Amino acid sequence: MESINYIKGDATNPQGLGNKLIVHICNDIGAWGKGFVLAISKKWKEPERKYREWYKSQTDFELGKVQYVQVEPDTFVVNMIGQHKIRKTNGLAPIRYDSVEECLNKVANFAIENQTSIHMPRIGCGLAGGNWIEIEKIINRTLIDKDIKVTVYDFE
Repeated sequence: MESINYIKGDATNPQGLGNKLIVHICNDIGAWGKGFVLAISKKWKEPERKYREWYKSQTDFELGKVQYVQVEPDTFVVNMIGQHKIRKTNGLAPIRYDSVEECLNKVANFAIENQTSIHMPRIGCGLAGGNWIEIEKIINRTLIDKDIKVTVYDFE
């Protein structure tokens, strides 16, 4: 059985051979401009453009939904809506663990069908205010238990 592979590096430069998914958490209010998305936008314009179009269309734009944006012949960025707004509300962090799990279940199906590995920073733990121990449990349930290769990047 697989386990999460932790490495130092940049998640926008995924390591390894074959098809890759770079997953990250987005909010449900169409805001893009802080955190990991800055690194994505610096390297590729398409994920931000597609996310903004998706938000404006309001078609299936809600917690638990995902958007796949091809950025290289073998690489997709996955915009996952797993964060409610951008600030704490009534003391609650914006992260929504149930939505992250819903997103990662969809990503798992895509990864299996398309034989992709998954790459990410420590999703949901920056601006979204999540707890990595909780996120790691979700990754183990949704991806690792399905023998999907997952690499988590800690930026140097």
